Amino acid sequence: MSELIRVEKRGHVALLTMNNPPANTWTADSLQALVRIVGELNEDRDIWSLVLTGEGEKFFSAGADLKLFADGDRSVARDMARLFGEAFETLSRFRGVSIAAINGFAMGGGLEVALACDIRIAETQAQMALPEAKVGLLPCAGGTQNLTWLVGEGWAKRMILCGERLKADKALEIGLVEEVVEQGQSLERALQLAEQVGEQSPSAVAACKTLIQSGRSRPLDQGYILERELFVDLFHTEDQREGVNAFLEKRKAEWKNR
Repeated sequence: MSELIRVEKRGHVALLTMNNPPANTWTADSLQALVRIVGELNEDRDIWSLVLTGEGEKFFSAGADLKLFADGDRSVARDMARLFGEAFETLSRFRGVSIAAINGFAMGGGLEVALACDIRIAETQAQMALPEAKVGLLPCAGGTQNLTWLVGEGWAKRMILCGERLKADKALEIGLVEEVVEQGQSLERALQLAEQVGEQSPSAVAACKTLIQSGRSRPLDQGYILERELFVDLFHTEDQREGVNAFLEKRKAEWKNR
């Protein structure tokens, strides 16, 4: 199961590579593996960020294998929808920072897994779409919700209801991705960003991510309250004292993630 997603740890960064050629499609096994892997990374206090990319040069991920749904079995549909939801919601709740290095086509569930990440870096040749309605389906792994939140209702409707496929430059223009790089450079750039994460307190970063994402479901006034509460909570950590004193002593902080 684990070979469908290869995991390599580079210092405080975990590199996850979707490895199901030729198109890095998602299966029940790989979705369950993602849940397990992210759970293990959450328990590893030495891991502060993860980078997700696809094996090969053509596909980031083409999403689900449509052969699964060819016979119209509703029990299969129900099981796969649950597995997709659990896997990508688990990724979205990863304690640290998640960065998608989109190195090729990101279609359907392949785009949805990128949407579940915090940051998206796309290569110039990458193309992105949620084309499920073209085959009588719909995005069931957070696509309708996360895409709308990220790019607004208008572009979400163009991509989902009209089946519009976007190239990397247009994806950057509408805010679907945060950066576009040359072909073959997305992984390097994503790893650079992950290293930048390591310059900050992992305890503080985790709290900030919680606050940012809570804005999707929490009224603004409650967000203000939680912001102040989590600020005070950081004073229970070693990282808080280390960060402030390192600054005052004009030295580099040595984070412990505790």
